[in-house]
Amino acid sequence: NTYSETGASNTLAFKRGEKLEYRVHYGLINAGTAAIEISEKTTSYNNREVLHAIGTGKSNSFFDFFFKVRDRYESIFDQNSLKPIKFVRQVNEGGYKIEQDYVFDPEKDIVDNGKGNKYKLPYTNVQDMISAFYYVRSFDFTKATIGDVYDIPTFLDNEVYHMKMK
Repeated sequence: NTYSETGASNTLAFKRGEKLEYRVHYGLINAGTAAIEISEKTTSYNNREVLHAIGTGKSNSFFDFFFKVRDRYESIFDQNSLKPIKFVRQVNEGGYKIEQDYVFDPEKDIVDNGKGNKYKLPYTNVQDMISAFYYVRSFDFTKATIGDVYDIPTFLDNEVYHMKMK
């Protein structure tokens, strides 16, 4: 799918400076917080204007005693096509750690995992975990009906997953 084939509108449902904050619960226990925000600054990367989004997750001090979480995700994506250009994932959940640093080439549909491997993407609109969140918010749902399912190909852990939104 290309950006225009998804039914994406020309008017974005988000803007620079937007910040969404969430409380995370484990049952009745307030376990922590999560946030996702887009930098207010106009930024360029490789000679293109981009959006820079940062997502974080953190357990609170009480919950740290049981399961400490310190997660950070960053996505730099083209402000016009919403295609990802760079994705950084730093996960620390109870001592389980993941560090990923992907660089996308949107013109060639290739992603470099920063560890010597390059992957040819099978679709033109493959997203990263964070850009996918904003990408679906650009869809034009005026003709959607109950039960419609949208496929959002997302690159993670060196492969493409098909996230579904209903």
